[in-house]
Amino acid sequence: MRRREFIAATAPLLVSPRRSRAQGTRRRLGVLHPTRAVPIELLNGLRDRGWIDGRNLIIESRYAPPTQNHLLPALAAELVALGPDLLIAIGPQTAVALKSATATIPIVFVPVADPVGLGLVQSLARPGGNTTGLATLAPGVAGKQIEMLREIVPTASKIAVLANPGNPMHKRSAEELPQAAQKLAVALSIVEATTVDELDTAFASAAAQHADAIIVLAIP
Repeated sequence: MRRREFIAATAPLLVSPRRSRAQGTRRRLGVLHPTRAVPIELLNGLRDRGWIDGRNLIIESRYAPPTQNHLLPALAAELVALGPDLLIAIGPQTAVALKSATATIPIVFVPVADPVGLGLVQSLARPGGNTTGLATLAPGVAGKQIEMLREIVPTASKIAVLANPGNPMHKRSAEELPQAAQKLAVALSIVEATTVDELDTAFASAAAQHADAIIVLAIP
């Protein structure tokens, strides 16, 4: 799908709320996200533009916390079956699940660090397909984290990285970080946690390896 076709496909939701009310129709928006409630920022943004859930908009919401990503394919299929005008994915795993579920309904994702690397879009300039959104991490940024940490702690010779092995973006960062560490003559160790209960063990491992500092790769 080209950019113009994508815009045309999303036109039903982009049309003026006043016109939508005059036509007596309500647009349907599907949201897949990792928190129990639809993000308030999304609801406020829609309200600022005249779209109010239950009045001229129907929001269909499904969620799975980061520890239950195995539920995402089924939840994505549920949303697609409802026939929404537009789908919104909050986070990389939800975006991947929705893209796998439909090749026709427009999908907007936010935030996704590397949509090209995840196969969500063909390129940042020309996304292609039915998916677009906001990319938050450019190649090389993961390495910059080590450079910034060394500026803060110049004596740091060993740095630990806290990562979730189930997060695809953490895997990409873990592949990029060693090269940057080598350039700065820094020893790097990866400590992993997939649940909150595993955090204590991960930090203990970093301490046992005498890490001078730690980089925490973000996850909801």
